[in-house]
Amino acid sequence: MADVHVGIDNRLGRRVAIKLLKPDLATDPKFRLLFREEAQKAARMAHPTIVRVFDAGEETSTDSSGAEHQVPYIVMEYVDGRLLKDIIAEGPLEPSEAVRIISQVLTALEYSHRALLVHRDIKPGNIMITQNGQVKVMDFGIARAVSDNSATVAETGAVLGTAQYFSPEQARGETVDARTDLYSTGIILFELLTGRAPFRGERAAAVAYQHISEPAAAPSSLNPKVSPALDSVVLHALNKDKFNRYQTASEFRADVEAAGAGQVPHRRLPAVSDVNATLFGASPVTGPEATLRHLSAHDDERVVRTQSRPPVAWIWAGVTLMAAILIAVVLWVANLPDSPRELGTNLSVSVPNIVGATYQDGAETLTSVDLVATQIGQASDSVPEGTIISTDPSAGQKVELNFVVRVYVSLGKNPTTVPRLEQLSEEAAKAALEARGLIYGITTPEYAVSVPSGTVISSTPASGADVREGDTVDLVVSNGLVEVPMVVGQPINTANTTLSALGLSIEARPDYSCSGGAVTAQDLPSGDHPQGAPIMILYCAG
Repeated sequence: MADVHVGIDNRLGRRVAIKLLKPDLATDPKFRLLFREEAQKAARMAHPTIVRVFDAGEETSTDSSGAEHQVPYIVMEYVDGRLLKDIIAEGPLEPSEAVRIISQVLTALEYSHRALLVHRDIKPGNIMITQNGQVKVMDFGIARAVSDNSATVAETGAVLGTAQYFSPEQARGETVDARTDLYSTGIILFELLTGRAPFRGERAAAVAYQHISEPAAAPSSLNPKVSPALDSVVLHALNKDKFNRYQTASEFRADVEAAGAGQVPHRRLPAVSDVNATLFGASPVTGPEATLRHLSAHDDERVVRTQSRPPVAWIWAGVTLMAAILIAVVLWVANLPDSPRELGTNLSVSVPNIVGATYQDGAETLTSVDLVATQIGQASDSVPEGTIISTDPSAGQKVELNFVVRVYVSLGKNPTTVPRLEQLSEEAAKAALEARGLIYGITTPEYAVSVPSGTVISSTPASGADVREGDTVDLVVSNGLVEVPMVVGQPINTANTTLSALGLSIEARPDYSCSGGAVTAQDLPSGDHPQGAPIMILYCAG
């Protein structure tokens, strides 16, 4: 999304990081406005766990065609440290260190959420650890500016966020809030404890689908050092329903610190005055509990009733409501079908069998019976690409009208590339193909001047070519031989050039009994001979 440079602030004499956003993100004036507003919000945040924003603006640049472009930039605090993703790549951390890092990340999120700023792209690549162990979270506000600018996103085809750290609501395209950041933080905690993400796949869509539908494994199943208390905190943070996971960063931090200290975290209900009421637009406590809290907070303001029965207006309103309900029920019963079979037919429909059809044909079939199709890609070694594998619910099941049927469509075999096979032995090349899920075809021997016998010269398809698992790859292998021609009768210079190109060891002997410079004899007959074989030629030198 951006190029980052190290710079020097000449006025204040300090090192800074300068982030230049890609020009294709800045083609829309709406994006530039959003970016400027979000940069201003991020600049107002001053906290030890958040990378400071010093300045933001736009630089005018000229491309090769002479056209001018406005490139947004942001000047940030320079952090001398390592990215958290590089630390995770070295393997799982000790649970105590993982708890310390996540506690500081949650402190940064608590501060930003109280400032009404949701990050939207929390991941190890946006978190740095300084030389003294201080956590620094960066890129606040940039994700918001990108995601709110639909025009720019459509033009660039950008994927907002990183699939491994998507929340379920992001994967479904729903509105995100502070709880999205907490889910992503739970993913990072899982990764710190186990050294790998809870959901993995070759395609971003497959990972996003796992975020929506598949439960995460307990970290202790991958790292026995993880305690049951930390398991509980991680799985609670990764709840698919955002109303059932942690609602605030402070609540998450309190539980993870308690689990790290060997205590069992206890569940608590957030207070009515919690910052969620601002971030989510509603109080997280509703129903009888909210009523009791309200009454307990206003015991000294009780209203004294002056009558013992409800007001007359309320009585008449209740009578009117009951009469309307009664009339609606009578009309509904009067319009019911005469037979129960007809009633059931009008309320439900059988899912048709569309397995084996293309998605377009299958969707039209579902639409014709008042059902809605939603496409889900699935890799398959046996079903051709674009063909429907199955449906959920399956064919023949009864569902209500306008029910959403999940249609699983084959993506074909998993895509891959041919590995680099040149200079490998034939057996090593076969093993490399098998590791990629490719099938070895045939070997064609070929003459080679310098490639050792049994070594791969080339392949079909060539190395780096796009293929799919299960495809066949043929090899061309050196036979360790060269084809020596007959050079008798050729000029000595021509013969020397021909034989040198074959890598042979040439010994040229002059024959003074004749003249003209032509070759009169060779001791190596024409045909197949080992690479570098010696050859003696006799030529006229009189």
